[in-house]
Amino acid sequence: MPGPPLLLPPRGSIVVVPSMTQLLRNLSLAFATLSATALMAQPPSLTYSPPSQATPIGTTFVDFDSLTTRITPVGQARAVFDAPTPTLEKFEVHITTLRLGMPSHAPHHHPWEEMLLLKEGTLDVSLNGQKHRAVAGSLIFFASHDLHNVTNVGDTPATYYVINFYTDAVHTVPNQPAAERAVPGMLPSSVIDCEHLASTPTKTGSRISVVDSPTLTFLRLESHITTLNAGQSTLPDMRDNGDELFIVNSGVIEAKCNGVTCRIRAGSLFYFAPNDPRGFKNIGTTPASYQVIKVMSDKSPKQQGA
Repeated sequence: MPGPPLLLPPRGSIVVVPSMTQLLRNLSLAFATLSATALMAQPPSLTYSPPSQATPIGTTFVDFDSLTTRITPVGQARAVFDAPTPTLEKFEVHITTLRLGMPSHAPHHHPWEEMLLLKEGTLDVSLNGQKHRAVAGSLIFFASHDLHNVTNVGDTPATYYVINFYTDAVHTVPNQPAAERAVPGMLPSSVIDCEHLASTPTKTGSRISVVDSPTLTFLRLESHITTLNAGQSTLPDMRDNGDELFIVNSGVIEAKCNGVTCRIRAGSLFYFAPNDPRGFKNIGTTPASYQVIKVMSDKSPKQQGA
């Protein structure tokens, strides 16, 4: 069977044949374009940056209203911590406020595991391309290398605490989404509606257990919400060997640590270094509640005292 006709240039025309150099240049441009396109298609992976403060922090109280507000393209930002702790090479906390309809950033991922605590507003949380709704009081956990971002889908600004504890495992965890690895027993990326969890009565108020699990970079991640009735106190000189962040949800709390007394109101927060003795009292006329987020790592010391 005859093939297609061979088309020849008209008699007398000039046929320009690219030189080998030009062919190689064209191929290089084509490969560069393909590589750039492929790179753009890959979700960005953030890299570790050292803390801005070199000296480890000890137990620290932070009043929300005292924080400096910085205007950003999507809303506002308040820096809180960015320093080592006695056991962690970096502990970073900031507070973000998103305007209506604004995303936090393009979807990205990173080796360290991150938590958001939604103070007010409504968010759509994107986890590996799947959307989940988060309401005020929700705790959001992003497992290592899972693709994520959040968007304000409410009718008011959305404000949330961004919490990052960096352990040594951050430098060795595989560059693969936690959802793909699916390591048994490890906490997956989650949106937890803390306001609708079961509450257990105590002698001084109540307690809500939020989460208690190992993760890919923590030996243990534990969070709970304690409510103290008016005038009630915790035990004095309590100790815990984890790195702990406390965020006051409501009321007025008097905190005592290492002989220092501080009054903390709703929205404010404080970091407790491992094994520092502490005690809390509700000095208001209504119930006061606070949420604790604690991590344990290979460098956490042994438990001391009560």
